[in-house]
Amino acid sequence: MAAPSADASVSFRAWWAGRPPAAGGAVMATGIVSVGLHLAGYEVVSRVALVIVCAAWLGLAADFAGRLAWDRERWRAEAGSPAALTAVAATTVLGTRFSALGWQTLAEALLALAAVLWPVLVVDVVRHWGRRMPGAVFLCCVATQGLAVLSAALAGAEAVAWLAHAALVLFWLGLVLYGFALARFDLRQVLEGAGDHWVAGGALAISALAGSKLVAADSARLYLWNDDDRGVLRAVTLSLLVLDLAWYAVLLVAEAARPRLRYDVRRWSTVFPMGMTAAATLSIAAALDVSWLDGPGRALLWIAVAAWLAVATGAVAAARAGVRSTAPR
Repeated sequence: MAAPSADASVSFRAWWAGRPPAAGGAVMATGIVSVGLHLAGYEVVSRVALVIVCAAWLGLAADFAGRLAWDRERWRAEAGSPAALTAVAATTVLGTRFSALGWQTLAEALLALAAVLWPVLVVDVVRHWGRRMPGAVFLCCVATQGLAVLSAALAGAEAVAWLAHAALVLFWLGLVLYGFALARFDLRQVLEGAGDHWVAGGALAISALAGSKLVAADSARLYLWNDDDRGVLRAVTLSLLVLDLAWYAVLLVAEAARPRLRYDVRRWSTVFPMGMTAAATLSIAAALDVSWLDGPGRALLWIAVAAWLAVATGAVAAARAGVRSTAPR
């Protein structure tokens, strides 16, 4: 008879192996909450969240590499789903947090990794798009803007002009991809979606964050943007935030009208847009000198933290039930 600890290990591995690609949303959500807490000045709590992010990212990265090496058929099947792009987005969010800590070399390594994964996964995902898609369709924009955010953050930290210009190209490309994704998005998901419908707004939020990082990257050493360029960036960034907040309001009303209270792994894709909206608001308040946005940004941040706690509680309960269901009989 197997020892209880051995049975538990087998059960955990069986449960872990069955996780869907959407589980990467947990890393994205926790990472952006850490970024938001840092922007609001809650450094200790932010670093606690960062530790959780690092552990989760390492687990998912090992699983990603393992499937690529030993289960290529499953890897190919999952790589075509929009949720596969959480691998890119989660990596860029983690890199952005490392950059804020001053760990630029580590942030650069994560940027390089995300940049290698991005074209492979984006092309495969877009090739498999259908006519009426769930909110995960917007992850093509999120992954692209994640690269823009991290590139702009590194450009500002290390005074590298070409990286800022690359980030600007990714910023505009991300907006184009948002338009294509919106055309494929099934609007019924607003009332019927299991959580990832919130990415419709979250993609605008990360776009607004990218815009604020591009504005902030400029300095006397770089002279990246002239007055006209800077004016366009400011106007587009603020417009994206307004559109994001409009989506936020619509999605909140839809949640109240059609409550969906059961836990679903796609609920991490609800927390991510909430946290991203808070982070974008706080970043814009500082980078564009719109100080009155700081208060709303902090309020949105604590709403995101509350949502994170609620979803994390559901995830722990679901994980325990999943491990028990795979236990040897």
